[in-house]
Amino acid sequence: MGTPQEELATGERSTRNRVARSILDHGPSTVTELAGRLGLTQAAVRRHLDALVADDVVEAREQRVYGTRTRGRPAKVFALTDCGRDAFDQSYDKLAADALRWIAEREGGAEAVAAFARARIAAQAGAYRKAIESVSPDERTEALAKALSVDGYAATARSAPVGEQLCQHHCPVAHVAEQFPQLCEAETEIFAELLGTHVQRLATIAHGDGVCTTFIPKISKTSDNASASTAGRNPA
Repeated sequence: MGTPQEELATGERSTRNRVARSILDHGPSTVTELAGRLGLTQAAVRRHLDALVADDVVEAREQRVYGTRTRGRPAKVFALTDCGRDAFDQSYDKLAADALRWIAEREGGAEAVAAFARARIAAQAGAYRKAIESVSPDERTEALAKALSVDGYAATARSAPVGEQLCQHHCPVAHVAEQFPQLCEAETEIFAELLGTHVQRLATIAHGDGVCTTFIPKISKTSDNASASTAGRNPA
């Protein structure tokens, strides 16, 4: 049986891991957000964050503001560092990168890697398609986020000006995608296909951002009606 000091240390590590996991699942977070999610006092959260910063697991950043900035100092958020993400990643990054490099060298360069990336995401897309087709059009982004979360992407959907944002707070292949951006490009293409609209990638973890963020524009009913009325016509 452990001593009281050992039990205390174990409890501290467990809570610290919960703080880091909450940032992984929800993306860059403020002290207030973490305290609310975890049922801790803000003082306790700050203590654990200080330790995580010292261990290079998380880092403090200025909160990114979408839309009109309010007065006052921007809130500070805490995001996982590359080292912090490595602690959660169980993927064989080096093996995957070596395999893609072999494909590029032996099978046709960047286009061969792109073909592999498209085939890989297409194989995953069956479950995503079923999730999207089971809900109404205005719930599709949320449905896609939930399906992605099942595959380890810790995804969420949120409203944005004239559309929505699909946020992936974790990427199991981020280190490989840093070397082979075709993985991100293929994923963006399949999102557009599944959602039936052009989408725009705003940020990626592979390029050093805290969250992979994809903008999905709102499709107006006028556009839908226009598309329906011209379906099957010869545009010429």
